[in-house]
Amino acid sequence: MGAHWAGAILLLALVLGGSARAQGALLQIKQLDRLAEKAADTVEVNLDKKLLQLAARFLDPNKPQEARVRELVGGLDGVYVRVFEFNKPGEYSSADVEGLRAQLQGWSKIVGVRSRREGQNVDVHIKYEGERVLGLAIIAANPRELTVVNIVGPIDLEKLSQLQGQFGIPSLDLEKATKPTPRKD
Repeated sequence: MGAHWAGAILLLALVLGGSARAQGALLQIKQLDRLAEKAADTVEVNLDKKLLQLAARFLDPNKPQEARVRELVGGLDGVYVRVFEFNKPGEYSSADVEGLRAQLQGWSKIVGVRSRREGQNVDVHIKYEGERVLGLAIIAANPRELTVVNIVGPIDLEKLSQLQGQFGIPSLDLEKATKPTPRKD
């Protein structure tokens, strides 16, 4: 995945759209912190609602792009990221990833990417309550890197689609996306 993808995922996480009612969207990712001892490089981001609101104050409401980001960030309950880069394959186990996936019961998987050539797996899940999106989880794993992003709070895909192609956010064709049917596991 590399630093390029980790940065892109983190940026995407920061512009997604929360309240305490979204607590069911909070994953227990601190269990992965023990991997930091084995990792060559780590990234840990823990931004709760207060810190996100503080960060939003530094965005200029008179600049349209920053105003949109400010609006999205202002509604979040939290953004939590873990990135572990290892010197060699096998320094984390599939059980670490499966422990995360087990927490996604009742979530809808909207993206799944598998690359056998690079050994990379990326999953994107959304947590719904009725018609509202309450959270997003991204798990990206390859033999030498594990990245987890958890955004807690309502996510407005229409607002997110306005930010595509800006701030390094890739085009996700969200305007064509329809609400996926929740998984029945």
